[in-house]
Amino acid sequence: MAPATPFSEKPTLRGELVTLRPVTGDDAALLDAVVRDDPEVAELTGSVHRTGDSPPPIDPARLRAIYESWAVADDRLVLAVVDNTTAAVVGEVVLNDWDPANRSCGFRTFVGRAGRGRGLGTEATRLVVEHGLRTMGLHRITLEVYAFNPRARHVYEKVGFVHEGTGRDALRFDDGWVDVHLMAILGG
Repeated sequence: MAPATPFSEKPTLRGELVTLRPVTGDDAALLDAVVRDDPEVAELTGSVHRTGDSPPPIDPARLRAIYESWAVADDRLVLAVVDNTTAAVVGEVVLNDWDPANRSCGFRTFVGRAGRGRGLGTEATRLVVEHGLRTMGLHRITLEVYAFNPRARHVYEKVGFVHEGTGRDALRFDDGWVDVHLMAILGG
């Protein structure tokens, strides 16, 4: 039996605005719809390369299997973002790319149209980052955000992420190039 990792526990984190709960296979279709029904999510996450494009379709059974594997994975934490007002799943937060020797990992998130503009993304980010740094004992959490997504960068800065560098011309989009900002937050 493999030893437990900090990612083995799949907590439910509750805030005033959102609840973050472990994903299940049943969430796959919901989260896919959040991305497909909101072109802004696909564009700002670099999932597409032209304004208005949709991400390539993913077989629903394959996507369900991916989420089922993430629900029990010991190398990542994938939590659904649930709006406490409506009980709707509006996005996800992920701690991944775990580096055990350096007690660090990556972070990614998306929140769809139904969850934007009310502080849900900020609270979701704060909850999962605090859990990673305080409860899981991580020292460093990193992320990448494209230069054409200043709203997300503002959220990350409010939570405590610091800009550490720029990857030039990291994304081809609408016949041009977009830089990516590299950010990190440190714990104990």
